[in-house]
Amino acid sequence: MAFNPLNERGIPLERQLRNWSELNVQPYDTRDVHPYTRCRVILMNGVEVEAAMFSHNFNRNLADVEMKQRLQRVRRVEQQQQKAVNWLIPGEKQENAIEVTIGYEQVAVDLTAWLARHEPDPYLKQVYEFGLLEDFDHLYRYANLMDLMGNGRRAEEITGDYTEITPGRPTIFEHRDPRDDIRRPMTVQAAHRQSILNAMTLVSAEQQTMNYYMTVGNRPTDPLARALYLEIAQIEEQHVSHYESCLDPTVSWLTNWVLHENHECWLYWSCFETEVDPRIKALWELHLSMEIEHLRIAARALEEVEGKDAAELIGAGYEAPMTFEENKAYLREVVSRQVDLTAWDSEFLPVEELPEGHRYFAYQAQVNAGGAPSEQVIERHREEFGGEYRFEPEGEHPVAPLRTEGPHAELGYWRAGAGDGVARIA
Repeated sequence: MAFNPLNERGIPLERQLRNWSELNVQPYDTRDVHPYTRCRVILMNGVEVEAAMFSHNFNRNLADVEMKQRLQRVRRVEQQQQKAVNWLIPGEKQENAIEVTIGYEQVAVDLTAWLARHEPDPYLKQVYEFGLLEDFDHLYRYANLMDLMGNGRRAEEITGDYTEITPGRPTIFEHRDPRDDIRRPMTVQAAHRQSILNAMTLVSAEQQTMNYYMTVGNRPTDPLARALYLEIAQIEEQHVSHYESCLDPTVSWLTNWVLHENHECWLYWSCFETEVDPRIKALWELHLSMEIEHLRIAARALEEVEGKDAAELIGAGYEAPMTFEENKAYLREVVSRQVDLTAWDSEFLPVEELPEGHRYFAYQAQVNAGGAPSEQVIERHREEFGGEYRFEPEGEHPVAPLRTEGPHAELGYWRAGAGDGVARIA
């Protein structure tokens, strides 16, 4: 049976404020937490950050004082929700920045994989699969970095056996001219409602990762660790542009407010339906009840100002929750057929099909001059440990040239198939 938040009773807004001790929640136990509980916490923090950022930008573009006050009352509670969720993540001594980073990349991999598998629009599905292979590679690079840092834990202890750690599209080849990271936008009127939810989810998740790396990337002392965060942080900016350009740029601020609140309802409902930790499940239920009221407030504003019915945007409700689950077979299939893709304007094609002198090659030559940290971290791991770190419970890599652990094994695949343009850069 579908869950329709417009048909549910939420908590009145005046009862939603919490005191400091209520917000200063007990963190999860990093040695005992389920990997996908960690993923849900990371995701919902990103969703609340997006809600706050959207609301602040709406406030800056709004003249009506009474409406600004309505928005501010909801935003204050959204900020409290973000604190309660984010404070579930333990402090530095229990879970340090590189360990949290592994969690962020597991979110990116298994969240994007689920959304791609459940995306009804073929173009958007391709957009998601394209980004998926890049985050998949980031997990592998950071896992090798964590091993080098002598952290005392290996990445598989954080991700469990749910997510493989192995090369995706090599990060060195993900750097593209900025013009080639803009995608075709959907239109809310024509788009499937699931497509809207999917795109908003990925914008929130990737924006959070971008912001996190912008903040913590300079915290390590090792120059190579700082360099890897710097390089991958740039790809996260590309990903935010990649996903956000799929959203409808023509809808009003009030319509967007309704879509944001509906999006939060869907994801809190999804987390509540799938959570295995009873204490955290109760938090998801509480926040869902709050968001139901936030959606009602936004829907009323839309009707008052624009005469539009929010039910026409939302439809009959949600048929199924978003689920964190293993996607190993699906990822292997996507890697095997898409590892050599790049982008040209809003389309995707194999690197070898780019014309001679394409801007991709010039951009690659500029940013990768002197080497790429994402390659150097693998080289150092091979030098110090005699090989690289991988976690491949499903067997050897599905792409033959990426199975070898020799120097620049990844580059061999691209040199063989991409022509002189990439070969000169590599």
